[in-house]
Amino acid sequence: MSKGLRDFSLDVFSLKGKVAIVTGGNTNLGMGYAYAFAKAGADLFIPHFTDDVSEVKQLIEETGQKVHFLQGDLTNNDYIDEVVRKCMEVYGKIDILVNNAGAAIFGEFLEYPDKAWDKIIDINLNAVYYMSHRVVKEMVKQGSGKIINIASALSFTADKMCPPYTASKHAVVGVTRVFANEVGHYNIQTNALAPGFLYTDVNKEITSDKALYDKITNRIPAGRWGVSYDLLGTAVFLASSASDYVNGWTISVDGGFTTTL
Repeated sequence: MSKGLRDFSLDVFSLKGKVAIVTGGNTNLGMGYAYAFAKAGADLFIPHFTDDVSEVKQLIEETGQKVHFLQGDLTNNDYIDEVVRKCMEVYGKIDILVNNAGAAIFGEFLEYPDKAWDKIIDINLNAVYYMSHRVVKEMVKQGSGKIINIASALSFTADKMCPPYTASKHAVVGVTRVFANEVGHYNIQTNALAPGFLYTDVNKEITSDKALYDKITNRIPAGRWGVSYDLLGTAVFLASSASDYVNGWTISVDGGFTTTL
């Protein structure tokens, strides 16, 4: 059914009644996505690796929304199956999946260990595919769904000292397009969000190196590094019906970093 201009409402950005899985949603940027979704009306299911969930639990419960947790390792496919099974058991559906969990191991390229490469590819790429492949089967039954993969400014550029991170984040863009093409006709939209350089625990080494910090900052047209808050509006947009005709795209939230040389 076609809709006219007068049908538009800001309610299209609401997530009321939705259920969202946010992997690694108990820390850093994942916590931000989880909290933003709760503020928009969604209930949360958070697969997590590290122990502490107290902060995100308090934040979400303060919004009046529900949250459930399941600890484990996303590089274990049995755990992925359990995440999907448990979320369906608790909520009965999965409307939104955010593949946020990821890692980086820095090192000199010529001496970079194979085990480090394998570890980062497993969590940053393989887990994204397997998690999405399991969840999308439930979304197909429902006839709707949103998958949001967390890419990076390094999905479009390359940097030294982090070969598998850069390669995996390039591949996340490809996986996003694959799912968009394969399941878009089921009313499932798959997009990626690509954060730029942000003040996070992961970037502490960079921000403490003044020369490198200044070099990066000078390349950002916005003139500053980002913070978690900068990502939340885009995340809610991609999770909501406002983005129902956006499929297969990667949205950079980087202050313009990837537009410059």
